[in-house]
Amino acid sequence: MKQCHDPSGDPLRTGGLPPGVGMPAHVAATPELRIPVAGLTRILGIDPGSQRTGIGIIDVGVDGRLTHVFHGALSLLGNDTFHLRLKQIFDGIGALIDEHAPGEVAIERVFMARNPDSALKLGQARGAAICAVVSRGLALSEYAPKEIKQAVVGGGGADKSQVQHMVGVLLGVPGKLQADAADALAIALTHAHTRSSVERLGIPRSAWRRRR
Repeated sequence: MKQCHDPSGDPLRTGGLPPGVGMPAHVAATPELRIPVAGLTRILGIDPGSQRTGIGIIDVGVDGRLTHVFHGALSLLGNDTFHLRLKQIFDGIGALIDEHAPGEVAIERVFMARNPDSALKLGQARGAAICAVVSRGLALSEYAPKEIKQAVVGGGGADKSQVQHMVGVLLGVPGKLQADAADALAIALTHAHTRSSVERLGIPRSAWRRRR
């Protein structure tokens, strides 16, 4: 397991990941935030992919304040077979849940891909991530790509660079974020925004979405 570094240069170990899970270089975490603080809601965002799966974790205070906890990308290309990629997704996300103890999880909903094979692989990768979450007894919320861009950037047609920039601004993360990790943090931010709106309106999310 390679060590990763924060912007100050202090080594940060990914910690808690089983052999072969392989959380790679694009990782940042705050060691003192590994365990959730009372009064905060910890949200795990997952950007599923068959080559890289993005992970982002944030804390949300009762006043709506957002705090970055962790981000990274599971690099899956080192596996000999696609089945082993799925195992790595399941094991890696499960280990991160055990380590960081999120209370809520959000994942990007599958979009229609032009290549049927790519769409199938993406669906399988997403399934492995979902299984890792529900095996830990956690509920899962799903968000469409346009819904995520709308919540974070303000427009459903935003490109990846705009999402990366706004995620960094909203969470105070310096430097350019790795794309998959930025998307995962954006998903977590979308869930934080949605749950806040639901609590304020006092109606179920499904009904709130129909009224938008």
